[in-house]
Amino acid sequence: MSARTLRITLVVLTVIGLGIASYLTYIHYAGIKPVCTAGGSCAKVQTSVYSKLAGVPVALIGLIGYIAILGSLLAREGETSRFATMAFTLVGFGFSAYLTYRELFTIHAVCEWCAASAVIMTVLMCLSIWRFLRGDAPAAGSLPAGAAPGAESRARLGSAS
Repeated sequence: MSARTLRITLVVLTVIGLGIASYLTYIHYAGIKPVCTAGGSCAKVQTSVYSKLAGVPVALIGLIGYIAILGSLLAREGETSRFATMAFTLVGFGFSAYLTYRELFTIHAVCEWCAASAVIMTVLMCLSIWRFLRGDAPAAGSLPAGAAPGAESRARLGSAS
C-alpha cells in the first residue's frame, strides 16, 4: 500500500469515527436516546456512571481525540506528524479498550456505536503504527528548499545524505 493510500485510508476512518463521536456527543447534550438495535443497550451505556470522566462525557473526549488524530493526519507529512498520529491512536485505543471492558464486565451492555468506534480506533492504531514504523520518505518535491542535489532520490531510497 502506498503512503498516500495509507494516509487517505486513515483520514477516511478518522472522519467516520468523528461522525460517530459527534452523534454520541449530540445525543448526550440533547438528552435523547441513541438509535440502537440492541434493545436499549446503547441508552444503558450512555447513561451509566462510566459515560463521564471527571464530569466530561466520554463521547466528547472521543470527539476531541478524533479531531486530534485528523489534525495530525492533515499536518505536513513527516516523522513528527506520523508519531503524533500513532500516539493519539494508541491513547484512543487504550481508552476504548477500557470503556469496552466496562461495557462487558461492569455495565453488562454493549453500545453498538461505542463498539463501532472501538473497532475503528483499533484499525487506526494498527495502521498508524505500521505507517510510523515504515518511515516513508517525504513525497517527491517536498524536501526543504536548499536540499542538496540528488537528496530527493536518496530520501526515497532511504540512504543517508
